[in-house]
Amino acid sequence: MFKITTQCTLCRNGLILIILQGYPLSNVALKGEATQSSTLSFATASKAIDGRRISFYSNGFCSHTAEDETDPWWRVDLQRSFTITAVKVTNRGDCCAERLDGAEIRIGNSLENNGNNNPRCGIIESLDGTPTYTFQCNEMEGRYINVIMPGSQKILTLCEVEVKIGLNSPC
Repeated sequence: MFKITTQCTLCRNGLILIILQGYPLSNVALKGEATQSSTLSFATASKAIDGRRISFYSNGFCSHTAEDETDPWWRVDLQRSFTITAVKVTNRGDCCAERLDGAEIRIGNSLENNGNNNPRCGIIESLDGTPTYTFQCNEMEGRYINVIMPGSQKILTLCEVEVKIGLNSPC
């Protein structure tokens, strides 16, 4: 059992925001718009922000870029800048987990190079055996969350990307 406390904040627009501390903060990616460098078949970018951590590609809930692409990337536009505390990534669980090894998570407000030049939150070393992993981003500011797989002849598949925000994100 955990203690629940409340915090009340007056926002810029005059609304009052009440935060229940002790509960996880919402996944702001759910209200974003996703895009990716290319799409294989039905595996559109939006599949990675549908709220489902189903890690089997054949179930139709994962994004997937075209095969053998150079520097494939995926991005969610959160529609405004937030203070990002964590990004949770769900990899494929049916096969090919190693394909995500070396991918970079980038956060920022620039669309230069499709957002792939924004500051780096982390590098996915290996999710083998752990389909979902949380990367702590130390309160990075950004509107765009990118996952890029540097290199040639690469494939990028993401089954879910969740974005957690800090308490000091503006209303």
